Amino acid sequence: MARSQEQETEAQTGTPAPPPGQARGTLGVGMVGYAFMGAAHSQGWRTAGHVFDLPVRPALAAICGRDRAKVDAAAARHGWAAAETDWRALIARDDVQLVDICTPGDSHAEIAIAALEAGKHVLCEKPLANTVAEAEAMVRAAEAARARGQVAMVGFNYRKVPAITYARQLIADGRLGTLRHVRASYLQDWLVDPASPLTWRLKREHAGSGALGDLGAHIVDLAQYLAGELLTGVSAVAETFVRERPLLAGASAGLSGRADTAELGEVTVDDAALFTGRLASGALASFEATRMAAGRKNALRLEINGELGSLAFDLERLNELSFHDHTEPAATSGFRRILVTEPEHPYLEAWWPPGHGLGYEHTFVHQARDVIRTIAEGTEPRPSFADGLQVQRVLAAVEESAAKNSVHTAVPS
Repeated sequence: MARSQEQETEAQTGTPAPPPGQARGTLGVGMVGYAFMGAAHSQGWRTAGHVFDLPVRPALAAICGRDRAKVDAAAARHGWAAAETDWRALIARDDVQLVDICTPGDSHAEIAIAALEAGKHVLCEKPLANTVAEAEAMVRAAEAARARGQVAMVGFNYRKVPAITYARQLIADGRLGTLRHVRASYLQDWLVDPASPLTWRLKREHAGSGALGDLGAHIVDLAQYLAGELLTGVSAVAETFVRERPLLAGASAGLSGRADTAELGEVTVDDAALFTGRLASGALASFEATRMAAGRKNALRLEINGELGSLAFDLERLNELSFHDHTEPAATSGFRRILVTEPEHPYLEAWWPPGHGLGYEHTFVHQARDVIRTIAEGTEPRPSFADGLQVQRVLAAVEESAAKNSVHTAVPS
């Protein structure tokens, strides 16, 4: 006998379905981590059910962090019903059906695998892990969980910018024809000052890599997502410009923190990475990721050139897409600005009238929406843990190439 929609919802979310005629149920979310990404994800979970018509609404069940006072304060500030200081206790809670991982990369694999084995859905921040081996283990756990109806998604939130999603639609529709070039850069400047403290993001044992994993992971994912194909090989250089920094006094806040200038510690990750690559079709790609570009705050830029046209995007103007149709007469052709705020554009049906732009925080609302719909509909998660593994393989190839004097290095598929 076919199951009803209510039974399907219960089976897929772990939340009892309401009787006919009553309000839909909730998806209990438990989040590990409460700093920069924790605040952003909290905004997404808190808002998604109030904006979009969802099959179930997210409930902020519990947040987890090691410092009791700080996690209690975060729970009160961001609207979480409870706080835990041990992620194992959070996973064990009956009111948590999805575990959202917003911790440094060195703990992603352990928490995600434990959560999946406990029967929970998982959303994990990028990069998926610190090593290819960890990412492969996470994918194996995700595949086993998928057979049980669970979802495992990686948090590449920039895919959820409406202009980016629309650009993918245009490319998939053939508006650029055969792709020739992909250019991607992600520039920040928060480490230009050598007195900036030695936060966890500058330690390989916690972060895995520096600008490469922090920023490069985003542009590698976006390049492959937009092109609809994978990188097959890379040639890279990387540099650490400031090799020692003041030790951190207390916890970091956002991207920085307060330094204890009496003692220095070694920076064990890259400050910048540049690499070229080739996509499976033969298209050429170039990438630049740095946290040492003075004056650039969050400058993620992409341009894709094809035989029939070009697309360009700048995160600092995230409601806009530049499009050139090369089939138009030369006398009148050129790049035109598309304001991506129409109800027909991705995600925009639930927001404001045309011309009223969205911001960075909305990407996390869209991410929460997509996770919930994926769970309820039983569809494949995008981006999946397998997508995260592919990015991790590219990052590993970049590091290998840079260590071998830029030798071309194949990316395993």
